[in-house]
Amino acid sequence: MRRSFRNILAVALAAAMFLSVCGCGRKAAPKAQEPAAPAKSSAPAVIAAKPEPKPEPKVYDVSICCAGDIMAHMSQVNSAQGSDGTFDFYGDYVYVERYFKGADLAMANFECTFPGDGKYTGYPAFRSPDDIARDTAAAGVDVAIFANNHMLDSGLSGAKRTVEILRENGMPVAGCRADTSEDRYVVYTMENGLKAGVVAYTYETSMSSGKRTINGAYMNSEAPDYINSFRYDSGYMDADIDAIGEQMKLCREAGADIVIAYMHWGEEYQRTPNSYQKKIAQKLADMGADVVFASHPHVLQGIEILTAEGGDGERKVPVFYSIGNFISNQRYETLKNRYTEQGMIGFIDFTVTEDPETGAKKIGEFSASCVPTWVERYNKNGKTDYAIIPLDSDLENNPDLLASGHLDRARQALADVTELVGEDFIRK
Repeated sequence: MRRSFRNILAVALAAAMFLSVCGCGRKAAPKAQEPAAPAKSSAPAVIAAKPEPKPEPKVYDVSICCAGDIMAHMSQVNSAQGSDGTFDFYGDYVYVERYFKGADLAMANFECTFPGDGKYTGYPAFRSPDDIARDTAAAGVDVAIFANNHMLDSGLSGAKRTVEILRENGMPVAGCRADTSEDRYVVYTMENGLKAGVVAYTYETSMSSGKRTINGAYMNSEAPDYINSFRYDSGYMDADIDAIGEQMKLCREAGADIVIAYMHWGEEYQRTPNSYQKKIAQKLADMGADVVFASHPHVLQGIEILTAEGGDGERKVPVFYSIGNFISNQRYETLKNRYTEQGMIGFIDFTVTEDPETGAKKIGEFSASCVPTWVERYNKNGKTDYAIIPLDSDLENNPDLLASGHLDRARQALADVTELVGEDFIRK
């Protein structure tokens, strides 16, 4: 039995070896592995950035005003003189200074001269105290206009000194220069950074014996080099007005965002503009003026909105044909004319839009209006007192009118101005 068992075992071993050699007991080949997924990146996914919003345009609200003729008759000078001999004209402006100081640019025309010799005179040759310049500037006037038929009342030297005194009191001067190297215009930078160009011109009286005259007197041969003036005479007017256009163009080139033309023109005591005024106003508008302020007639004239011709697109240009006397002694008591007591502060309000990328500025439409004024004069504390009264919502409570008893005269002035210019132009 033992041998049989051994034989069986040997056969089994032999069979196993055979199967191993033949491969019949081979294991199935391993399945091919799928390619591995790519490793995930740890960097954040890139998302397209949204474009930054375009900066909003910058918009400026601008208000510019102009008052009429500041005259200095001797009764006014005497009224302003104190017992110590000094002068104080500030009281003339206490009720209107808020309008000057509330504007971005305030202007007024000085129809007097400052020769500095202490020899003061009124009409017909206004030689006045320097203190008028100081006190008008203190009331808020930023730019002095010195272009009128009385600007040579103390000669060319007096005109030059007047320019210097006005400048010393912080007011650039349009209409006259102290040296021929200076410009004939002013570019004034307002607190908001915008720039206003101002050109100012006065009319001359007719040529006489081939010579130029102003206020009926021969002009110094050098005067045209210093003062800004124009002639109505045939053969001269067109060229003289074209020269004003050139000065307005120079204002633009000097960086002015707005150009203001002031004209001393018209016929005294006439409440309507004449044909010359209308013709010149249209030409100034066409040549680039954005607004025209004017005075000289000693009374108010109307306000008109002109359409400028030529240029890029239609432009509306406000024209104040005469803003009248701002302060004087011309009144019913002296001239039997109540209209000479009446004046206005002319206003233009507008917007300027500035492109934030290019800095280019575009002026919006103008709104024209006025604050009517009336000159009060009465005996106060033993002497004559003057004050410019704004005919506004405070009229009924004005202390000087209540003290003088002149409230009805001021009411009449407001009615006169409203009838002349129209309710729509009265500033609310």
